[in-house]
Amino acid sequence: MRAFTVTLAGALGGAVLAVAIVFVLAGQGLLPLNDRQMQTYLMLHPELAQAMLGRQQMLDDATKKAQAEAALQKIGKDAYFDPKVAFVTGPENAKNTLVEFFDYDCPYCRASLPAVKKYYEAHKNDTRFSFIEFPIAQLHGPGALLAGKASLAARRQPEHWIDFHFAMLGEEDAITEQMIFADAAKAGLDVNRLKADMMDPAIDKALDESIALAHKSGVDGTPTFIMNGKLKPGMVDDAAIADGLKS
Repeated sequence: MRAFTVTLAGALGGAVLAVAIVFVLAGQGLLPLNDRQMQTYLMLHPELAQAMLGRQQMLDDATKKAQAEAALQKIGKDAYFDPKVAFVTGPENAKNTLVEFFDYDCPYCRASLPAVKKYYEAHKNDTRFSFIEFPIAQLHGPGALLAGKASLAARRQPEHWIDFHFAMLGEEDAITEQMIFADAAKAGLDVNRLKADMMDPAIDKALDESIALAHKSGVDGTPTFIMNGKLKPGMVDDAAIADGLKS
């Protein structure tokens, strides 16, 4: 199967290159192809058009990742372990570091929970963790912002934060206020104190700062991980975390 995939990818790559050369030559007047003929050719060979789009997407993704990693280097590691914008846990001198930008209403964050939780439970004493709120209300609705504020307020009861965090990411339905406070109670938080802390203007400021850090870092979706200083956007499983934290 792998050999076939490689062969197909190579064939498509060669075909795309050939089509690109033809179009460039035609554009320079060296081949008798006009725009209509080019369009007709691609309509007759949709697999080439799809391959060209896929190849361009790969190039765009690679460029975007390179730009984001350059931004990470410029910003510096300490910014992602600043208690003002992140819930930080684990030894300061840990060999491995794992940062996660998350949104409680994000299905991919939820799908990543089993692997993240498993790794956290096994390595909470030898890995430095940073969890950063990045609610994207435009995609996930107003519950995402409310949950982000609750998460920040819950840090003021730090001994219960991890349990609250995992409980919230373990939900299957859209986040609601009732759900937030129910999970807070189950995690051992003082719910009345949590509600009062959520009204503190400092919470809104902290949320703005965490979102600003995400944007400055080139992070535009959740989850996004930074493992040992390397960017890893998207959902993870056990293998992805292990690979991301290789020395």
